[in-house]
Amino acid sequence: MERRKFMQNSMIVGGATILPQSSVWAQNIEYGKIDRLMDDNGKFVQADLPYPKTFLEPCMDEETLYLHHTFHHGGAVKGANKDLEMIIKSLDDGNLELVDHWTKKLSYHFSSHILHSIFWTNLTNKKNDPKGNLLSYIEKSFGTYDKLKALLAKVSKDVESSGWGILAYHPFIDRLTVMGCADHQKLTQWGCVPILVIDVWEHAYYLTYRNRRAEFVDCIMDIINWDNVAERLDIALKIK
Repeated sequence: MERRKFMQNSMIVGGATILPQSSVWAQNIEYGKIDRLMDDNGKFVQADLPYPKTFLEPCMDEETLYLHHTFHHGGAVKGANKDLEMIIKSLDDGNLELVDHWTKKLSYHFSSHILHSIFWTNLTNKKNDPKGNLLSYIEKSFGTYDKLKALLAKVSKDVESSGWGILAYHPFIDRLTVMGCADHQKLTQWGCVPILVIDVWEHAYYLTYRNRRAEFVDCIMDIINWDNVAERLDIALKIK
């Protein structure tokens, strides 16, 4: 299988979207209108942070942001590239005995890359609220904005061990849904398109908050970039 075609297919499946490559979502990933996850040579790439490393203080301090973006997100990108290389090598060699191992690793690393890429753009340094079509979908799906905030914060705080709180659009039911994701890839719902994510791995908050995850989540909830979430919803709606 040609390398770039294989990697594109892996991106669509790994992103938990059951979509053809001609879809709006696939094109958005490929051409990087919001998230540029892969370069033209078929290698996963990590975008620079969209703001200075002090931008999110006091919610996320400069050192945490540097370590998080450089080593945790960056490590996932390196891992995903190795996983794909090993899968392709197994195919080329006709030796599929280790494919199960590498596909599981790819699910873990690539999911981390996707979620981190969304996370950085989901944040700003000032309080703002959803409006327009996004607010309409929030009210249709959860009743009120306050109810969504309460649900997303509670789910994020209660993720067992490491993981993410996720607000996603589900094109099969035309509703928003909230999930608690263990690690980076577990407990998802097939077909969902994540539009807002909250990282609750300890590396996201431990230098400042120690074991006080709830304080970190409450602070993050106050600096959500709802304009970015709205843009992601508008793109996701085109899938339907």
